[in-house]
Amino acid sequence: MKKVFLAMAVLFQLGSAYAQNKSGLLTQYFAVKDALVSGNSANASAAAAAFVKAAGEAAADKSIEAAKAKLVADAQQIATTQDLAKQREQFKQLSADMYSLAKTTKLSDAPVYQQYCPMKKASWLSANKDIKNPYYGNQMLTCGKVADTIE
Repeated sequence: MKKVFLAMAVLFQLGSAYAQNKSGLLTQYFAVKDALVSGNSANASAAAAAFVKAAGEAAADKSIEAAKAKLVADAQQIATTQDLAKQREQFKQLSADMYSLAKTTKLSDAPVYQQYCPMKKASWLSANKDIKNPYYGNQMLTCGKVADTIE
């Protein structure tokens, strides 16, 4: 009986670590987005570096493995510059790749919203429906709409 409980505890821990890898990736993506919304290039760079680290920790997850190289390359482009305009431009591709991953892999138990800015013709992901535009920040903070909801 003890072996059964021990085995169940180990499986629970593995499942929990698996879910944290995925949610950690999404959490770090949201940190990059939030830094771009606030117009803070240093925070965007640091958050992108943390995203790269989270992607490395998710390496054992086969559902993320296929997208990992693209995501890491996108995030590294953001992490290695302090130019906010370049970071926002690269964020378009990171967002497109994250959306593709989110459509094929459950990254969160909560809904994830794909939002779209018609002025920039670019999308991003958000944890809530409220629009906070990472491409224009304070200039056009609420420009955009919810384009898709990933359950």
